[in-house]
Formats: sequence, structure tokens, C-alpha cells
Amino acid sequence: MSKQVLIIEDNTDIRENVVEILELADFEVLQASNGKIGVDLALKNKPDIILCDIMMPDLDGYGVLYMLNKNPETATIPFIFLTAKAERLDLRKGMEMGADDYLTKPFDDIELLNAIETRLKKKEAQENFYTNPLERLNNLLSKNNGLAELKRIVAERKSRQFKKGQVVYYDGDKANGLYIILSGKIKSMKLAEDGRELMTGIFTTDDYLGVNAMLANEAYADTATALEDSQLCLIPKEQLDELINQYPDVAREFISLLANDVRDKEEQLLHLAYNSVRKRMAESLLRLNKQSSAQEGFKISREDLAAMTGMATETVSRTLTDFKDEGLIEKKGSLITILDEKRIARMKN
Repeated sequence: MSKQVLIIEDNTDIRENVVEILELADFEVLQASNGKIGVDLALKNKPDIILCDIMMPDLDGYGVLYMLNKNPETATIPFIFLTAKAERLDLRKGMEMGADDYLTKPFDDIELLNAIETRLKKKEAQENFYTNPLERLNNLLSKNNGLAELKRIVAERKSRQFKKGQVVYYDGDKANGLYIILSGKIKSMKLAEDGRELMTGIFTTDDYLGVNAMLANEAYADTATALEDSQLCLIPKEQLDELINQYPDVAREFISLLANDVRDKEEQLLHLAYNSVRKRMAESLLRLNKQSSAQEGFKISREDLAAMTGMATETVSRTLTDFKDEGLIEKKGSLITILDEKRIARMKN
């Protein structure tokens, strides 16, 4: 079965040329002459991949990507920008918004086809690979009909890639479901009244995002951002509500997750309120090291560590320097390696 490509391009010559190339390569092609038509076609047809010009009247390429990312049905579709502007800032903005790739005009047929094939193969590989972490949800259900319902949800799952620095959701956004982290690392942040950021959590593979908002039926209470390239699966709220209402074991599991989250937040507040700078740093480094699967250590920026520990960035730098001088850690750029875990553990007690 041929793959379906949507091309959104206001330049008629370029659009018709791309359509001709793709049809010769046995793709089924949809075409739109502006961003608004393109969004409508994407929502209606759910194409396998989207090619979109950046500079268009009315609704530009950034607007198209924003609109499609808001809809769970289209947020996972591979998206390639077409641009005649090779300025670094334009390309960076598009990638940070979640575009998968870009082609700078003029491009030839080989460049076009290679970009499409690469993204389609990567999408297929990701969907196959990310099935395993979702099997954790089997533990939530104990009845055969519950497992059948689970299989249906997994079969309809929507996974999406978030690049480093890309926002998953903002504080105040409507909660549209539960995110499961299939790979990567996500941080959640709150903004204090004085403008400082406070990191409320770091989440890694197999963790859940948005449990509190889902159970309380409220908007998200913090902002979640990818600390590294990550893959997330969104289970729609309607399907979760159905499981929770039908199976008590599911409800109990999520209540347990919520209780653990509340406990962790309480411990974090106590550390911030009563612990010394060195104790806070020790506790945070151990937590990050425990969450990291890498043998050589973990990466975190000075700003994120400041938000996590409730310190000023200058204080973070001085404390890390002290730890390094004392032989407790090794630091190269944003990579931190713990050299003496026992001494650091004693420090936080």
C-alpha cells in the first residue's frame, strides 16, 4: 500500500514539481496551496508525512505545525519544512517547535525522496521499538476483559518525538490525557512569584506525566520540557476515564502514583526549607545519578540544577567546584560523574 504525502506550498510551480516527483515514486499525494487548506487536509486524511513551506500568507508553516501539534491525531505525523531561507534562526525555530527535518529550496528529487524515506522508516522503527514500555500497563488490570481493553488502547496509541528543549505542555494547558515516557528525560517546572524557576520533577523512561491533572480533572499545574530528545506516548483522557471507572485496580494504581508524587514533593520542600546548600546539592546529585542509565554520569545544565536545588546559579557553580576539589565528582561541561557516592550520601543525612 502506497504512503500518503501532504504537500503544503503556495508556489504553484514548486508544488506541482514536488507532486510529479512523488507520484512517479508511487506515493499518493495530497496538495494544498496555503496553510489553512493544509491543516484541514491533514486533520481529515491523517497523511503518513507532511511537507510544508515556511513562508506563506495568512497561516505560515510555523502556524501549520502549531495547529497540528495541538491535535493528538496529527501531532505524531512526520513533518518536514521546505524553506528558501537558510538562516540558522529560522531553521532552529522550526526544529524547536517539533519539525522532524527541513529541505532548503532548491532541492533535487533525490534529496526529497531520501528525506521522506528516512522519516517514514524512522517512524516505523519507533513504533515497533516503543511497544515494550507500554506493557507495564498490564500490571494495572487483572481481568481478561480489562486486558482486552488495554490491547485496544495500546493498538491505538499515539507516540510523538520531542526534541531537547521542546515544551510538552505549559502550565495552565488543558490536560488531554496521560503521557508515558517511552525514552528520554522530561523536567517539570513552576514559576515562583519572584520570577525564579523551581524544578518540580525529572521523569525518565516508563514514568508518567500528568497524573495529577488527569485525576483532578484540572489543567496542568506546571510546564513540562524535554531535557533531551524524548519519545512520549499519549493515552487520551477519555480512554483512561473508562478504565478507571470500570476497573478498581486501575484507579488504585493511579491513586498510588499520585500519593507517591505528593510524598516526593513534600520531601523536596523539606529539603529546600531546612537543608544546607551542600546537603541540597548532595541529595539532588544522588537523585539524578539514580535516574541516569548512563555509565559515565549524567548531563544537566547549571540553570536546571539551580531550579532543582532552589539555589542561585552562582551558588551552584561554587558548590560544584567545591565538590570537584574534594574529589566527590568529576565535571566536564554539563556532564557530571559521581566519584565517591558514599561520602555524598553521608553528606545528605
